[in-house]
Parts: sequence; C-alpha cells; structure tokens
Amino acid sequence: MKKIASTGLILSAFLFGMASCNQEQGAVEEAQQTNEQQVEDTAMEDQMTNISDFMTKAASSNMLEIQSGQLAQEKGQMQEVKDFGQMMVTEHQKASEQMKQLAQQKNIVLPDSMSQEHMDKLQNLRDKTGNEFDQAYMDLMVSSHENTVSLFEDAANNIEDQEVKSFADATLPTLRQHLDRAKQIQNNVNNNK
Repeated sequence: MKKIASTGLILSAFLFGMASCNQEQGAVEEAQQTNEQQVEDTAMEDQMTNISDFMTKAASSNMLEIQSGQLAQEKGQMQEVKDFGQMMVTEHQKASEQMKQLAQQKNIVLPDSMSQEHMDKLQNLRDKTGNEFDQAYMDLMVSSHENTVSLFEDAANNIEDQEVKSFADATLPTLRQHLDRAKQIQNNVNNNK
C-alpha cells in the first residue's frame, strides 16, 4: 500500500511538473488537469474530478481573499475596511491550511497561484486609492463571497466524498458571516462618500 501511495505522489509531482511547462494555462487549470490525469479511466474519475474542481477553485479564492485582505490593511481608508482585511487574512489562511491537509489526504494537487480571473481582480484593486479603494475592495468582497458561498454549497450538496463534503459544510457558516459583514461594510463605505 505504501508503494502505491508513494508511486502516486511521484506521479503527481511528475504530472504537475509537466503541466507547469504549459505557460498558456493558469495555475488552477494546470492543477485540475494534473488531478484528472491521475484518475483517468478509473472508477473514481468522476468523483475525483468534482473534488479537484471544487478544491482548486476554493484554493484560488482563498489566495484572493488573503492577498486582497493584505492590501486592505495597507490601503484601506476606513478602519472597518482595514479590520475586515485583517479578518480575511487570518480566517482564510486557516481555511487554506485545512484545505491543504485535506488535499494531501485525497492526493489532490492544489494550484500554487490564483486563477487569472482572480489575479486580474487583485490587480484592479492595486490600482485604486483612497475611498475608491475601499469601495472597490468591499464590492470585490461581496461578489467574491457570493461566488465562494455558492461553490461551497454546491460541494456540500453534491460531492460524494464524505470528508470533502464535511469540510465544505463546516466552512459555509463562516463564509456566510463574511458575506453578511462585507455587505454591511459595503453599505457603510457607500454612505461615507
């Protein structure tokens, strides 16, 4: 059994290295492709593809929340924007660590950087200053958390693997709290123009 597991890890590293050579794909797509190649033509192919799709997208989302939260601490004008940014960094780093452990158990390769879409959103945020930054950051936090809640709800309802399903289900209440708080702050920022 150990030999099979270590062979899987070696194969994973090789496939990830091969996928990394293709610079036209984003990190999320590369990780998904690597994961799919590991289980191709096996009985677990559909289930593992669904797990990979969920976990790679969630990992990218976590990276966006952490890096934009760091920006908010630096560039935010309103204290509650800075505080929300700090909460995003702390809580999404924790979620990232939990997901890394789960991915390791499931032999899922996670992306080493966020999707191109998330990179573009982060770059857009970097270009903002002052109240415009606060507005853009809170708009991003609302839309990002709406997408993430939807992603985790889908996983909690549709993924067959019990551990992954439990992770998604256990994370949802925190994500919903983040979304509610982001909407409150977004409202405050818009009223503070």
